[in-house]
Amino acid sequence: MRPGGVRSFALELARGPGGAYRSGERLCGRVLLDVAAPLRVRALEVKARGGAVTHWLEGRSVGVNAVSSDYAAAETYLRRRQLLLRGETLRVVSHRATLLAPDTGGTTTLPPGRHEFLFSFQLPPTLVTSFEGKHGSVRYCIKATLHRPWIPARRARKVFTVIEPVDINTPALLAPQAGAQEKVARSWYRNRGLVSLSAKIDRKGYTPGEVIPVFAEIDNSSTCPVLPRAAVVQTQTFMARGARKQKQAVVASLAGEPVGPGQRALWQGRALQIPPVGPSILHCRVLHVDYALKVCVDIPGTSKLLLELPLVIGTIPLHPFGSRSSSVGSHASFLLDWGLGALPERPEAPPEYSEVVADTEAAALGQSPFPLPQDPDVSLEGPFFAYFQEFRYRPPPLYSEEDPNPPSEAMRPRCTTC
Repeated sequence: MRPGGVRSFALELARGPGGAYRSGERLCGRVLLDVAAPLRVRALEVKARGGAVTHWLEGRSVGVNAVSSDYAAAETYLRRRQLLLRGETLRVVSHRATLLAPDTGGTTTLPPGRHEFLFSFQLPPTLVTSFEGKHGSVRYCIKATLHRPWIPARRARKVFTVIEPVDINTPALLAPQAGAQEKVARSWYRNRGLVSLSAKIDRKGYTPGEVIPVFAEIDNSSTCPVLPRAAVVQTQTFMARGARKQKQAVVASLAGEPVGPGQRALWQGRALQIPPVGPSILHCRVLHVDYALKVCVDIPGTSKLLLELPLVIGTIPLHPFGSRSSSVGSHASFLLDWGLGALPERPEAPPEYSEVVADTEAAALGQSPFPLPQDPDVSLEGPFFAYFQEFRYRPPPLYSEEDPNPPSEAMRPRCTTC
């Protein structure tokens, strides 16, 4: 038996281990107290804490001495407190729920047995995703403290995870990303020709598990072979006292085939899958987590040619029929710009009035005038079907001063003055 007659003192959350919370949700749990003999309790306190911290050391030389500078910063997102007694809590007032000790101001005696105290916290409307890095972290936890007279306090602690939603179904994250770079290959101060690189992806926002189709063109006008590569890079930026500390890691990569002298290579959607990684953290004042797609060309004897396209890793995946104007139109123009698709065939003439009436009657009877294709390989889902349907019928041409059907010579009026 433990000192003070306490068999066990534990803290449990309603969602169990691994359950993630979002901002604005209610966090519920219970404190379990098992006592073997009557127990005098002064207070039972539960606190919810959460925030971001950064810390690192930097050394520099001052004359013959080495001096280290300490950089540290912190930001608090969550601070809640409850005093529990006899399993009761008061309502939340100004983000704090409190049940004071008994009116006598002394202690309360709990009988032997198992006692359960419930608690509940309303999470703030804005939080930052949980994160663990080399020089900083974002952590959230619940702490329970049992205060007894003349005996050291008993404590229990439980960590919980917060994942802030990042929706990639926004115009800014659905926009294509593109860029181009070029570099002169040199060897021993001798010009060996120009190497150019252009790359493009269909959008900026992705979620873990998705595949990024990488479109790139490598033009090697130099006299040496080059090697193209691509990678998704995570950059962790820690900030404190006006200084910054960065750490980069490659989370996914692919390598292309060597491009010989005077040759040109084209990537037509090389697949690069995003592994299970944490989402981007963009709205924290002491640390950031950013992602980028880096396409580079290794040139012998010269620093590599690098092109960087920004990425945002979100938590809400792409909707099948999201923003039509941004996803469909931009993706179609994206493919056409890179020569990876063809315009639809010449639009057909508008249908006759009788055909329109027949189509309307058929629709009224529940019969589709355009039967769906029976080919199992043809799918009508996705943006491409919407793209072709949108351009199937074009509006009539604009008014022209030139008559497309001029009258015959016999019907043309004669000039009375000739």
